[in-house]
Amino acid sequence: MSVSDAVKSFLAFCLLLGPGPTARAELFQLPTPNRALYQVGGQERYYVGTIGKPWSSGTFGCVRSGGFQFHEGLDIRCVQRDRQGEPVDPVYAAADGVVVYASTKPALSNYGNYVILRHRIEGLEIYSLYAHLRYVREGLRAGQAVKAGEVIATLGRTANTREGISKERAHLHFELNFFINDRFAEWYAKTYPGQRNDHGDWNGQNLIGIDPEEILLKQRRTHEPFSLLAHVRGQTELCRVLVQDNSFPWLKRYPTLLRRNPAAERDGIAGYEIALTFNGLPFQVTPRSVSEIKGKSKYILLSVNEAEQQARPCRRLVTKKSGRWELADNAIHLLNLLTY
Repeated sequence: MSVSDAVKSFLAFCLLLGPGPTARAELFQLPTPNRALYQVGGQERYYVGTIGKPWSSGTFGCVRSGGFQFHEGLDIRCVQRDRQGEPVDPVYAAADGVVVYASTKPALSNYGNYVILRHRIEGLEIYSLYAHLRYVREGLRAGQAVKAGEVIATLGRTANTREGISKERAHLHFELNFFINDRFAEWYAKTYPGQRNDHGDWNGQNLIGIDPEEILLKQRRTHEPFSLLAHVRGQTELCRVLVQDNSFPWLKRYPTLLRRNPAAERDGIAGYEIALTFNGLPFQVTPRSVSEIKGKSKYILLSVNEAEQQARPCRRLVTKKSGRWELADNAIHLLNLLTY
């Protein structure tokens, strides 16, 4: 039997076993058999850092290049290998959901082979992404429902980056994301004329993340049922921006993130005040009436949390010029996509 056939047979066997073990009812399960995250001092055994860097460079956030490079997810170390040293860990669906995309052409993305699932939890659409896969489960396709703990792939080290991923660093790159705009492909073609977009709306630029580790750990520590919606609403604010536009896709996709404003309800909505996290997640959106808006620019920076900007500067959404805070090019780029 070839190595490929052996791995596929192992994956099929794992399918029969069903979900991986879990200590309690949780919204999200660990996406691989590696459970060191839940063990005291286990993070070094859970994460794979970048070459020559500590395990922390495999976590979410401003964790690379001295805190000035953003990492969108978690790099989860493999724990099972075949005789050639290649990873064979099954990759599990982190929650009940639906397959929205499966890419099996690793040369077309830094993600290599990757799968995206859509989950609906407490009125939120959240998307889990599983990348660098060795194999995507045969027959897995868009529109297919999956259960939490169901095997969807095999962990690997595929990517299209020049340096590649060594056997020693084989890992699952795992993300939890929000979907920005269902007109992304159109926006991309207009913004980058002549450039290829091999993944349509499922290009990574159309996803904006939240820290999976915080969710995985918090849902186990709380004595009350964990609320994903409350967790999202409780994110730390980097800045507030007034957007003079009263109709864009985010408003319909994530209505539970909108706050009521009697003045706007009474007088009509002229725009929205949006609170952004350090990486640009619009976690709080408040309608504003004409009387509440000062200025004519489409995007008006209202406030900046300077402590958060100092602690987590890697997305470079705001910049200070002549003592005044301004929206940086990255923020304008994000807002253009958000409101397209």
